[in-house]
Amino acid sequence: MKGIIMERREFLKAAGTVAGGYALASQTLLAGQTSSTGGEDSVAGLPRRVLGRTGEKVSIVCFPGLALNQLSQEESTAGVRRAFEQGINHFDVAPAYGSAEVKMGPALQGLDRTKIFLSCKTKMRDKDGARTELERSLERLQTDYFDLYQMHHIRTPEEVKTALGPGGAIETFLKAKEEGKIKHIGFSAHTTKGALEMLKGFQFASVMFPLSYVDYMNWGFGKAVVETAQERGTAVLAMKAIYAGAWPQGAQRTRKWWYRPLEKDDEIELALRFALSQPGVVTTVPVSYLDLTDKCIEAAKSYRPITEADLAKLQQLAAGCGSVFRQEDEKVALGLPLPESLHPDSPHACCCFAHA
Repeated sequence: MKGIIMERREFLKAAGTVAGGYALASQTLLAGQTSSTGGEDSVAGLPRRVLGRTGEKVSIVCFPGLALNQLSQEESTAGVRRAFEQGINHFDVAPAYGSAEVKMGPALQGLDRTKIFLSCKTKMRDKDGARTELERSLERLQTDYFDLYQMHHIRTPEEVKTALGPGGAIETFLKAKEEGKIKHIGFSAHTTKGALEMLKGFQFASVMFPLSYVDYMNWGFGKAVVETAQERGTAVLAMKAIYAGAWPQGAQRTRKWWYRPLEKDDEIELALRFALSQPGVVTTVPVSYLDLTDKCIEAAKSYRPITEADLAKLQQLAAGCGSVFRQEDEKVALGLPLPESLHPDSPHACCCFAHA
């Protein structure tokens, strides 16, 4: 019991409190918003940042490959081409995203591969499983290599131990890097403890983690991961940047999605500026709908650092918003068992989603 109590105290210390959320965001962001991403340039008006120590430059909005799962091949190709023309060079996908890989492969054909930063993932934690998914993904994406290959959806310390241990996925990653099939190694995570254990266990190039003003301000979610990543020289890829919390009880859902996304242009702009002002953040991953991706691109083209007045507005927006991450994060922090998925509309439970 003592061990669990100590873990609970440590978790609460790392997470912060609702009352201190605004001060936490203000002190961290205003102090460090220009110190961690290196010089910026832009293509088609969309800024690019250096991805940590890799030297690679990526657009500050990443193309969410999962969006292609609900589209035809023709629509997918048009969406990919439009994003590229608007300045996006970072395209992210995964085998867990239904038919997304199969559609993204043909969609990328005809574009200059040297101008594309292509990232993919695997949920396989063992060496053989990771190799199988890697080779299949390369074939589907019609490419010889991935610029970034990531361990996907890390949640628990047990997964970390398996993935980074003997016979784990890391062995495939390292071998594939020697073979030239992977340029850089990263991971995505949905819990604080899972992300921190990964960052301590290997020198990753990047970590993809939820970074939204809602959960950051309301309970400090993401702060410890951003700080540790910066200490390790690991770039942060901010997913869920325009997440507006859990759907309110009884609310009419405008989209069949597991959390409520922002829809208004001015709110999207503020949310992106919040995420992109955090130390070490190099890009943001939109919600997996192409219309929202277009809105994120437009908002990012006018990016400027966050201000105190902006943070005050975001604090008002965040007030009263529920979280889709807190229950899972607390369970993992306390070493409690997790269900396969806490959210039936999550792509990690089922990739079959569509507009409501």
